[in-house]
Amino acid sequence: MKNFLDVLKKCPLFTGLGDADLEAVLNCTGARVRTFSKNETVLAEGERAKYICVLVSGAAQIERTDYYGNKSILTNIAPGELFGESFACAEIAQIPVSAVATQECKVLFIECSRIMHTCASCCAFHDKLIFNLLKVMATKNILLNQKTEITAKRTTREKLMAYLLLQAKRLNRQSFAIPFDRQGLADFLGVDRSGLSAEISKLRAEGVLECRKNQFKLL
Repeated sequence: MKNFLDVLKKCPLFTGLGDADLEAVLNCTGARVRTFSKNETVLAEGERAKYICVLVSGAAQIERTDYYGNKSILTNIAPGELFGESFACAEIAQIPVSAVATQECKVLFIECSRIMHTCASCCAFHDKLIFNLLKVMATKNILLNQKTEITAKRTTREKLMAYLLLQAKRLNRQSFAIPFDRQGLADFLGVDRSGLSAEISKLRAEGVLECRKNQFKLL
């Protein structure tokens, strides 16, 4: 577990905790690390929500599949980021989404109940963890609202430009990389891949943007 302390210290759940406190948290909560191969399911839709997860290496994404098998990507997960916490805190019986490894990864699992309820030792860091957890959930709620604004646009072109403009504003740059390939971007925006590629070609021809793979430049 000590091998992952540097990554875990970057996780917003552990903000304000020193090395000693962080090690105490991991021991007190019975945290464990599991390894997943590329395309392996980390959290499966329909499972009971029980764990707060932290990606410590590799990459993963949150997916939703509808009744007809159409997949949409809700978000990508990078090392140090938290996922599954909202469902675990709500104690829902079945997780409505899946977390899937997009490359080999390692994930830290912590039982939510062992964070939310003070232990017999009355460890001082529990209040800090709960505060951090609430802040993470509030921040993610804001990001979810931003995605809703994007996907609520009526056309593929409007959705794409709303997403790219948001990334440019967030990074304060005209040129930037996005965390999706073309299919991943289509799944994230909830549009057809061929239609998305056609719109990108039109925007390039109109001099609105330049792009190469996942690199974009707004003109």
